[in-house]
Amino acid sequence: MEAVPARARACVAGAALLAALCALPAATGHTAWGALGLLAALYALCDQVVRRRFGGTFYPVLLAGAFLLTPAAAALVPLPAALLSPVEHAPSLPRRVWRAARPALAVWAAAQVHHALDGSAAVADSVFPYALLPAGAAVLAFCLVLTLLDGAMHAAADRVPLRRAWRRLFTRSLAPVAVHGLAGLMTAVLWRSPYGPVAALLVLLPMGVSCWVFAQYHRERAAHQATIRALVQAVDIKDGYTRGHSERVGRASVMIARQLGLDDERVEVLRFAGILHDVGKLGVPTRLLRKDGPLTPEERRIIELHPEYGHEMTRGISFLGEARAAILHHHERLDGSGYPYGLAGTQIPECARVVAVADAFDAMTSTRSYSRARPVEVAVAELERCAGAQFDPRMVGALAAALRRHGWRPEVTADEPASGVPPRQRTHGRTTGAHR
Repeated sequence: MEAVPARARACVAGAALLAALCALPAATGHTAWGALGLLAALYALCDQVVRRRFGGTFYPVLLAGAFLLTPAAAALVPLPAALLSPVEHAPSLPRRVWRAARPALAVWAAAQVHHALDGSAAVADSVFPYALLPAGAAVLAFCLVLTLLDGAMHAAADRVPLRRAWRRLFTRSLAPVAVHGLAGLMTAVLWRSPYGPVAALLVLLPMGVSCWVFAQYHRERAAHQATIRALVQAVDIKDGYTRGHSERVGRASVMIARQLGLDDERVEVLRFAGILHDVGKLGVPTRLLRKDGPLTPEERRIIELHPEYGHEMTRGISFLGEARAAILHHHERLDGSGYPYGLAGTQIPECARVVAVADAFDAMTSTRSYSRARPVEVAVAELERCAGAQFDPRMVGALAAALRRHGWRPEVTADEPASGVPPRQRTHGRTTGAHR
């Protein structure tokens, strides 16, 4: 267990102790061992298949256990799956214990809530829509306990603040768990029907199909992320002066988008836009990107083609959506003096106005070989000074508000200039000192 931090080991031990206490009454109380054994075997089988083929989790059988069994018996359903499933990373013991304790506590809480609301009678008598109320409350309890445990483990293992570890975990998990809960309720109702457990198993077939579809979606997302990482790495290799810049612009773009209250889909698009805004530099000669001293007018014109290069390079990447507009227009200015097309005001797409502010902010707060970092407060003051002429005041205000709430950690992008050697002067853009 040496590879597991002490706080994480304590979290595992605490969860295991609580799970054991929750399951203990099953040994002394009235337990339907036949139903428990069948559900436990079925969950172990589904867990093996789903993990190997789809790389996800499968909760309908667990939630059916919460609707059919006593809380103590329901807590035992995940145990065989945890004992039988392979553990990919060492040390295996604490990981296996956590894999058993985590769902055991969640399903115990769900069963407690379900029984407290007299859900067992509603399931046995197939009383709809009343059966949906205790089942829905049980699903909420199940999801809440899972996310609380996941957040606590994340905080313990990775040493992050609890608030950050729990942020948005519940809202992200609720929808898929709710779908699994509905399938679990259908399984439980059929299980109690005259047709028995065999009919209940038929519910799992469409759920398996839905898991396959969901897994395909996640594989597609992973492919998108891999595409973006490859492009960003290529830019970082080519322009060593700005290594890491793209990821930080993506992070700042997300901060602005969330402060503006944009929906999650647009926030993700803006993250892509920020990360890929400089991908067009792959089409710019390396000697210009790494040139010491000022650029000639001709060289500057070549540099200023990089938004158009980037737009063309990403033409076939359909998932980027409006991010391509940000790649093309992030060097436009509100007063119309930017490039490549000299758009002004609201002619500039909103996503491009977000990325322009994020790009300029990171450029000012990063130490590079040719410029020293400015303090965050100075950079924000410079953005505010340029708001209305170069930057959208709404985006500047959103970034300033987000920085007050969350702060910002300045980064060193490349080696700092040697002592006594002035930073190299570069004028790669027609913007103010706030923006390259």
